Amino acid sequence: MTQGYEQNRLQEMLDPVGRTFRIPGRLTAAEEIRMGNINRTYRAEYTDGSGIVSVYLFQCLNTYVFKEPVHLMENIEKVTEHIRKKSPGGPCLQFLYSEKEGIKKNYLIRGEEFWRVSNFIPSVTMNSGTDPEVIRRAGQAFGGFQQMLSDFDASLLYETIPDFHNTEKRYRDLKDAAEKDTAGRRAEALEELSWLLQAEEQACLLTRLGREGALPLRVTHNDTKINNVLFDTETFQPLTVVDLDTVMPGLTGSDFGDAVRSAANYTEEDSTELSKTGINMEIFRAFTEGFLSKTSETLTDQETETLADACFSMTVETAVRFLEDYLRGDVYFRVRDGRHNLERARCQIRLAQDIREHLPEMREIIRTAKDHG
Repeated sequence: MTQGYEQNRLQEMLDPVGRTFRIPGRLTAAEEIRMGNINRTYRAEYTDGSGIVSVYLFQCLNTYVFKEPVHLMENIEKVTEHIRKKSPGGPCLQFLYSEKEGIKKNYLIRGEEFWRVSNFIPSVTMNSGTDPEVIRRAGQAFGGFQQMLSDFDASLLYETIPDFHNTEKRYRDLKDAAEKDTAGRRAEALEELSWLLQAEEQACLLTRLGREGALPLRVTHNDTKINNVLFDTETFQPLTVVDLDTVMPGLTGSDFGDAVRSAANYTEEDSTELSKTGINMEIFRAFTEGFLSKTSETLTDQETETLADACFSMTVETAVRFLEDYLRGDVYFRVRDGRHNLERARCQIRLAQDIREHLPEMREIIRTAKDHG
């Protein structure tokens, strides 16, 4: 009875949305997909008069997180249209249009809700894990994303989250939090604060080069976790990159560095086993080879030469963000207890320290991968 009630509730909620997007057929099944922590996502099946079933993804965006959802959808439309032109017939996210008074939109505003509907791509997703081949293929997917958009003018996109990877700005915020010490936690974090401040100049290299024009502005994904790649259900080859909500102008190194930070750590990003935390060079090599197999011809020499430094920068920046939030009393990141953000910062600092020790080896791996790209 409970299952039937839930099914009816979902269908009653989604059916008017589907009609607005002019989906043919009848909504015959729906389920909520528990993926991600921001938007509400639903899988919906429509059956036409011949009994053919088509599947769609419905999402209700979290407009508290994404305060300019229309700009977000304009970014996604421009990027996915460019990718479809580069790879006609290939798997790619495509959002349906609603139409009101002759105006087509790839979203629906209904009261306080912001809805969108996309095609469903049959696939599997994977967590980073420790399989180098999975990581290599994920690197190919993110590299392919960069390669297909290498001739897209990134200045045409909105900056949906201003200063998202502006490491200099992140440091200013950290210093402000430390000075104000509103949560009374600074005394517990003096060692971490001291290390981050001495690493500031090196960590801000990418931001500084970007500001000076030494690194080109690119279309960046900004959430390059392995589970944002869809893989073929049989061959496990990468199909496409999803979760494009944070697509905006940025630096290639930010995407590369954050992917390495999340995938190549021996431990989870909030591990307290700091003696085990460090960069897995086998995973780093696999991701690098996959990424550069697609981008070696499109990246500038300066971009390639700073990819290793970007791994250090993105890891330090993440530690800075965690520590800032800890000092402010955990106002941004979801935490399990009052020490969670401090533990996260410590883990990222330890990873950054290990990355710094491995930078010469990382640069050599990058050079070799580029030559074979």
